[in-house]
Amino acid sequence: MGIKTTLAKIYAHYIVKKNQKWIQNPLAAQQATFRQLLSKAAHTQFGQDHNFKSITDYEDFKKKVPLRNYEQLKPYIDRIINGAYNVLWKGRPLYFAKTSGTTSGTKYIPISRESMPYHIIGAKHALLHYIYETGRSNFVDGKMIFLQGSPVLSKVGGIKTGRLSGIAAHYVPSYLQKNRMPSWKTNIIEDWETKVQAIIEETLQEDMRLISGIPSWVQTYFENLIEQTGQKVGVLFPNFNLFVYGGLNFEPYRQKFHKLIGREVDSIELYPASEGFFAYQDKPDRDDLLLLTQHGMFYEFVPANEIFDEHPTRLSLAEVKPNVPYALILNTNAGLWGYIIGDTVMFTSIAPYRLKVTGRIKHFISAFGEHVIAKEVETAIKKAQEKTGINLNEFTVAPQINPVEGLPYHEWLVEFDSTPKNLSNFAKSIEIAMQNQNPYYKDLIQGKILRSAVITPVKKGGFDQYMKSIGKLGGQNKMPHLSDNRKIADTLYQMNLIDSSK
Repeated sequence: MGIKTTLAKIYAHYIVKKNQKWIQNPLAAQQATFRQLLSKAAHTQFGQDHNFKSITDYEDFKKKVPLRNYEQLKPYIDRIINGAYNVLWKGRPLYFAKTSGTTSGTKYIPISRESMPYHIIGAKHALLHYIYETGRSNFVDGKMIFLQGSPVLSKVGGIKTGRLSGIAAHYVPSYLQKNRMPSWKTNIIEDWETKVQAIIEETLQEDMRLISGIPSWVQTYFENLIEQTGQKVGVLFPNFNLFVYGGLNFEPYRQKFHKLIGREVDSIELYPASEGFFAYQDKPDRDDLLLLTQHGMFYEFVPANEIFDEHPTRLSLAEVKPNVPYALILNTNAGLWGYIIGDTVMFTSIAPYRLKVTGRIKHFISAFGEHVIAKEVETAIKKAQEKTGINLNEFTVAPQINPVEGLPYHEWLVEFDSTPKNLSNFAKSIEIAMQNQNPYYKDLIQGKILRSAVITPVKKGGFDQYMKSIGKLGGQNKMPHLSDNRKIADTLYQMNLIDSSK
């Protein structure tokens, strides 16, 4: 056992014990955070516009601070870009995290000197909790790879700007620098396909023990490794034992990962975003995430079915209930206030507060009032794979409102590892899982408003071609697993990416 391994276990024990203070007292932690945020931002332009000094409690806060999405917050962001100080938070942001917007194009999310450390602490503490719970720390003695965006930063309004993962690359602790891969030279490659090849060349002969990234893009890395060597990932990297991921549900990919690796490996789920680091999997034997209540953010929650209402219900952490889907609302030490991040979550526990990410408020299907969400289609895919043994690479679901014949339906566009000759059992498993989860969908099927799900095979590599065509191949970009329109589905057809031979 190396010195790093030993020290990691000691440090993990210390951190986990220290974290118990806020884990066991989450509401007190949130109340303290609420007071600190209002106090520190009282003299900002936003604080003056919303009379922060007069706010006495959360009920008062809700009356003075409306909910906003990025487009509604953008006038304040524009002031910062134009050079103003003390707009949303004191001073000026340390960085802008650049993300893709819907109606406003590129979004620039402020990261402050106070908020940046929590992006790093979240990931670090997730690993330390894993070490504490399992006693496994051997990965610190080997190489670790983080598939992420380029660390090369530009400037917008004089503020350093880049993808969050690229910004975070500047904060890798010195004691991990020798273990961390890929190299700076490789990491700054912008073209994803070129970058993957360079990563393979760098890592192939290394003692890889921890691999981290969005599941879909790590899968691409694994597939290219196997294609070039003819060997399973677990053979190439015999000491690889920990996969760390975030940003996408791993369950639809888990079965394929086991096949590519040749064995099961431990995994840790993180819940990071440009706006903050919200939760991580603190217990390896659980599939939910511990909400971080003392990390510079005061959380609010809106019942997901009310998020587009003119006056939705706003709840503090103290008011949430298990098994209810909520839209997540943020108030942060980077200056986001009443901010609708766009994610939906569901609490699995309130002692302590643990949750699952259930999707995006814009990623759903409700063409007929069924309100199918990401969690439901991802669970259905997982169950269908388990039932049939069929592996897949990627998928998306879209409504077909005006079919050439017959009743409307949900079309599941699926890129299989190897397209099965008979899809009926797979389709049946999908259908059963969907009806078991969503009573509205079941009623529409039984009422003959909809017919059962239709599976449409997509050509091998089709989703990569689609993502490349819209300039979102690789990095932190993710394939939406469902949408309430046929934009993605129709593009796949137009690009001739449908496997019409099946």
